[in-house]
Amino acid sequence: MYGTVNVLGTDYPTDAMTNVSPTILSKLSVQLHTQPAHPLSTLRSLIESHFPAYSHLSSVSPLVTPHQNFDLLSFPPDHPGRSVTDSYYINNDLMLRTHTSAHEVDVFSRGETKWLLTADVYRRDEIDASHYPVFHQTEGCRIVSADASGMQEIRDDNARLEDHLRRSHILIQDVPHLSPTNPCQPAHDPKHTELIARNLKLSLNSLILRLFGGQQAGGEPLRVRWIEATFPWTTPSFEVEVFFRGKWLEILGCGVIHQATLDNSNVPNKLGWAFGLGLERIGMVLYSIPDIRLFWSQDLRFLSQFKQGKITTFKPYSKYPACFKDVSFWLPADTTLHDNDFCDLVRDVAGDVVENVKITDTYVHPKSKRMSVCYRINYRSMDRSLSNDETNELHAQVTSRLQEQFGVEIR
Repeated sequence: MYGTVNVLGTDYPTDAMTNVSPTILSKLSVQLHTQPAHPLSTLRSLIESHFPAYSHLSSVSPLVTPHQNFDLLSFPPDHPGRSVTDSYYINNDLMLRTHTSAHEVDVFSRGETKWLLTADVYRRDEIDASHYPVFHQTEGCRIVSADASGMQEIRDDNARLEDHLRRSHILIQDVPHLSPTNPCQPAHDPKHTELIARNLKLSLNSLILRLFGGQQAGGEPLRVRWIEATFPWTTPSFEVEVFFRGKWLEILGCGVIHQATLDNSNVPNKLGWAFGLGLERIGMVLYSIPDIRLFWSQDLRFLSQFKQGKITTFKPYSKYPACFKDVSFWLPADTTLHDNDFCDLVRDVAGDVVENVKITDTYVHPKSKRMSVCYRINYRSMDRSLSNDETNELHAQVTSRLQEQFGVEIR
């Protein structure tokens, strides 16, 4: 019943958890963030240049264990991210990382105290202009000794950063470093946590100023606001938004690292912070790239617009016509079909020529209780016009795969 799957040149046994698809496997070796002149490479380099004293890591295997990805970071057992509908599994014991935080314990365990790690991450997701099952994150972490010398190091750095931001064209809407709804961890000294949280905020306000400060229209100051948040691996936790081109945009999540993570890293006497940001999300804003699929384009009309180290506005080279096609079917009584299952199937058949997928109708028969579902697939290539015959053939393959893989009855 089960066999093997080849991942980056190695065969791994499959089991009931295996759900990684050929399309996803084909992306593992690409590493857009390391390709010279690519927008994601430029963003990585800009972030790294802002933290010159940090170790810069960018070639780390995407294969991790669920223990690394979830357990070591205090994810609860029932967290939805563990589900096969949300994450890609090679088998029960091996998966594709869903975030760069999966490497925190390993990197801290090697003795690193200030580091950035940029990598591709994988999550099963819908198909539209802003979602893709592969995207890229930069993780940033800093830890210091939880004693007088470590806290003095943080105070000195805070003074330096405060002076820099005081002289900069930036307006910051802050929230308390600690609050009843965003508390200090029981194992931590609140005064130490306040210092660490302030250093986190100052460091990231400075980074955001570096990325967005020169992009404001009319000489307006950069506006940044902080919001309380909740993450399994940090407390207190925050999200950061930037007001850019007339609207607030969520940029990153961050917080003070859970003591359990540091204990798991064999650095129990340390204290520090971590942040994670999505390069595509920032890249789409700064480069005015309208569709996340474009980051994967090999079309020279896209690639030739960018140079390493420079942020330039993307100039659309064409808008090819769309072709909508619906598929409606009855589900077998004993079968469930998650939206992400359907989207993975569509990606395996049609790749990046599908612009978006939407569910347009669901119906439960009053007598048989069978469920009918209708999806609308929008076929539109970024690089060329699709013929009607081509989209008909792709759609026929989608329909055939649905019947084979899920036993549906086409309506």
